[in-house]
Amino acid sequence: MTDKTELIKRYIFLLAGLFVNGLGVSFITKAGLGTSPITSIPYTLSLGFTPTVGMFTLVFNIFLVILQVILLRRNFQLQNLLQLPIIALFSFFIDLTMSLLGFMQPETYAMKVVSLIVGCLILGFGVFMEMVANVAMLPGEATVRAVSDVFSTDFGKTKIAFDSSMTVIAAILSFIMFRHLDGVREGTIVAAILVGFIARLFKKYIGGIEKILIS
Repeated sequence: MTDKTELIKRYIFLLAGLFVNGLGVSFITKAGLGTSPITSIPYTLSLGFTPTVGMFTLVFNIFLVILQVILLRRNFQLQNLLQLPIIALFSFFIDLTMSLLGFMQPETYAMKVVSLIVGCLILGFGVFMEMVANVAMLPGEATVRAVSDVFSTDFGKTKIAFDSSMTVIAAILSFIMFRHLDGVREGTIVAAILVGFIARLFKKYIGGIEKILIS
């Protein structure tokens, strides 16, 4: 297989992963127990304003790319601009899957928890697909990488701090706009813990799928 053919297959796999990610985010959101940390700010804003969660996700992630430029300066590479079309697709998939799941309104707390866990499984698999594709990072992870590189901090710890900051900011916005907590709940914390863990499990047990699908 030529390098060009492999690269095309990787981008196709990334595209599929973006759709799965969008579906996972929407599933978690529809569970009604809060959304994922990286989507918490866009989702909270979408509850108070007209633009959709996908539109706010696009704007928020463009801001993250700009933040990377500020942090990295001359070290910011032009190939990092690939994040822009990628996040545009991801944002579109969020709105698309939110619409497709319009029927989903779990009423009991037990059903909400089940929906949340299913959403975490889907999102975890989407993250795994991104890892397998290995061609580009979403702005959230790329921003964490930039902060980690500039300030020489551990990537994992920086990711935890980043997700925590997004959640806190979303909670503050919620209290300012609605005078109560909306958009950030226990599901946000569960998603923060489970999604990465699930992605690593997929990598451990079916990581060999990369040789079949990509190589």
